[in-house]
Amino acid sequence: MKTRILTLLLSFTALGLTSCNDWLELTPTDRVSDKSAWESQEATDLYINNFYEYISIYGQFGDQQFQGNLTEGLTDTFKYGSPILGNRAGDSNYYVFTPETMSSAGSMLDCWTDTYTRIRRINEFLAAMENYSTYTAEVNTLYEAQARFFRAFLYFQLAKRHGGQVIIFKSLAETVKNTPLTSVSETWQYIYDELMFAAQNLPQEWNAQNSGRVTKGAAYALLSRAMLYAERWGDAKTAAEEVLKLGYALAPSYEAATKGGNTESILEFNYQVTGPNHYWDRYMCMYHEYTTAGGAAPTQEMVESYEAKDGSKVDWSKWHSAEGTTEYPPYEKLEPRFAATVLYNGAVWKGVELECCVDGKYGTYVDYGVEPYPYGKTVTGYYMRKFRQESNLDLTNVASTSTWVELRLAEVLLNLAEAEMRLGHYDVAMGHIAKIRSRVGLPTDTTLTGDEAFEALIHERKIELAYEGHLWWDMRRWRLSEEAYTGYRTHGLKITKEGSGYRYQYVDVDGQDRKFLNRMYRLPIPDAELQNNNAIEQFPEWNF
Repeated sequence: MKTRILTLLLSFTALGLTSCNDWLELTPTDRVSDKSAWESQEATDLYINNFYEYISIYGQFGDQQFQGNLTEGLTDTFKYGSPILGNRAGDSNYYVFTPETMSSAGSMLDCWTDTYTRIRRINEFLAAMENYSTYTAEVNTLYEAQARFFRAFLYFQLAKRHGGQVIIFKSLAETVKNTPLTSVSETWQYIYDELMFAAQNLPQEWNAQNSGRVTKGAAYALLSRAMLYAERWGDAKTAAEEVLKLGYALAPSYEAATKGGNTESILEFNYQVTGPNHYWDRYMCMYHEYTTAGGAAPTQEMVESYEAKDGSKVDWSKWHSAEGTTEYPPYEKLEPRFAATVLYNGAVWKGVELECCVDGKYGTYVDYGVEPYPYGKTVTGYYMRKFRQESNLDLTNVASTSTWVELRLAEVLLNLAEAEMRLGHYDVAMGHIAKIRSRVGLPTDTTLTGDEAFEALIHERKIELAYEGHLWWDMRRWRLSEEAYTGYRTHGLKITKEGSGYRYQYVDVDGQDRKFLNRMYRLPIPDAELQNNNAIEQFPEWNF
């Protein structure tokens, strides 16, 4: 039986107002006492709906992964055009060129304090349920399962940053000073237990009034992700297989897969023009669309990662010349996920043909470092298409409402493929990868084993999950970042008009080598926590 598609429509409504049956409403819990929030299920629903906002806060449209920057900017796939420090400006460049500046005194990748504040809110919710709820055990269990899903979601955000060694507060009573770090194995076991409780007690499908709440499928899907970080391959495999039993199916096209509202979506956060909304279109815009934002773009390295439509490798050597060539790049030869993700010179966008060139009218190129904030101008010759809304013609007055899909079936299949590989089942693993590639018409060599199979998995996660917030974290958990992200530079194509065509020149868009330090495999505990908690010490690699 197919699981009903999850949608989440949030309405910021005061607690005393009547709840609308069609929407999940969101209101700050600090407006009411814990006791009054348990006087009716309508009030309790409003209380727990606060936690659903966390889906968006830690997503690509939120600000808790990297202060609003994409962690892809720390990889070879994405380039922020500003050389000046600032969110959605030069922060990523600062960290890839001078990672030595990251410290326990301040890390833009840190989310320790805010995440623990949210964990405390969930603990308060569960404590209040125990003290004040008069509902049936069945109703209480549904509330508890939702709360524990989000508590696991939050602890996962911390664990993936700090190597699995964080502080676990299992109840409100335990949230006291001088609490020691939990071991790596205990942390992942705690996350496992939380998500298993959620999976075993959440419904496969809610009724229409509660559409959008977390389900059994969401709990198992998040568990499959978390257990890869824990390197518990059997648990990751089992969790992913449980998701497959629930009837999800890949969307008919790659472009539809990340739009939500379809059979592939397992957990999503929906936005509205009237709010909540976001500004992805502004952050990824072109100068002619909006003049005070934008300036971030896919790199030539990312573009060259795409295969041809027949699965063969594309030869880009003609376009690796500093002098350039007037031959049009092989964009139309690339597999469908490229055009659904990247906007390029000659692509049609909002009814016009883009010219991502110097002094272009629809798309404008500028050399990296020339402009402090190259609003809407590309330093690579490309722009982002993924998650953008082509129908939004007024970025000045209209916010973005594209859906954030936190969990989708394609990721679960890739999680399962990785778990199977780790368990030595290469043929099964490649079969799961083949399901994803077949959607875009690509062949798969299902006979691959060993390193070749794992390279195929790395490639598929990079392309299928492009700009969904996985790559930098994946490379860290695989312990590949130090080698892959040290001593390299990213590139673009500087495009200039020449006669009736264009000249494409291969350009270095960094100007200096990038670096990844070994100690970044485990981010530091912030100084504020160390000062307030005498039971913990800084990780040794950050004691300097």
